[in-house]
Amino acid sequence: MDLDAVRTFVAIADAGRFQDAARELSITQQAVSKRIAALERTVGVRLFARTPRGAELTVDGRAFLPPARELLRAEARAFASVRPGHRALRVDVIGRGLAPAALLRDFHRARPEFELDVVTLFDADAAVDAIRSGTVDASFRAVTMTGHRLPDDIEVSRAFDEPVQLLTGPAHALAGVRTVTPAELVGHRIWMPGLVPGTEWAAYYDALAAAFGLTIESNGPDFGVEPLLDTIAGSRSLATFVGEQTRLVWPAGHDLRRIAVRNPTPVYPHSLVRHRDNRHPALAALRDHLGATARLDHADHADHADHADHAGTWTPAWA
Repeated sequence: MDLDAVRTFVAIADAGRFQDAARELSITQQAVSKRIAALERTVGVRLFARTPRGAELTVDGRAFLPPARELLRAEARAFASVRPGHRALRVDVIGRGLAPAALLRDFHRARPEFELDVVTLFDADAAVDAIRSGTVDASFRAVTMTGHRLPDDIEVSRAFDEPVQLLTGPAHALAGVRTVTPAELVGHRIWMPGLVPGTEWAAYYDALAAAFGLTIESNGPDFGVEPLLDTIAGSRSLATFVGEQTRLVWPAGHDLRRIAVRNPTPVYPHSLVRHRDNRHPALAALRDHLGATARLDHADHADHADHADHAGTWTPAWA
């Protein structure tokens, strides 16, 4: 149904005359007549009767008026749902318990006027496809340039670097240390059953293992976080890597240990991926928030840096 014709019908019903409706709509009276004639052909009934006083609704016209008004309200809602500033900003994160989700929670607390819709896509390729199609506005990903170029309409900026920690059970040989170097991890078994070949997180840990000669195993089924923590808690030989800001909850009896890795510190490179033409105001606000957070983190690290931090950080060459 032609919504311009419906809008014209409602304008005539409100104004009472074709001429007044034409003036309100800034079109000619002839255009008004043509729209109503086309609308009447579409619905198959007469909607107006011409009288000396103007245009009066027929019985069918009076029946059509309430749903016609609802059609126009639905049109307004449809436009508002996608108009920048009126719809929620849709952001993809790698996992709801990981650092990007926590950063989005901080952003929402700081800017509650912006609605957020948080989703989790499988990997960076799926995220880029979704951004290009308009399914999501942005994504937090570790983007690898190995083997392919990003499309020209996709823009990537480093959002924050998250230190990687070692997680062990109480009986592990390294359970009693506060920090460990990558060199000291050589020969220890690091178990990460969630690594999926071809994903950006697998590419990161493959590069980390190659750079320092580490043994990172991804064998065995991935039953989720809780079974992984159960296994680590009871093992003398297995440890795993987790992000510093990864939210983990385990039973008190597990007595798991989060151990900082230093000299150098491996960091996971989270980037904000977005379309160059996206003008959603919340996306601009999120970018500003990321910049302010990065400056605060840099100042905090500078104020509290210890000797171990002087050796710097490590990220893959593709990051």
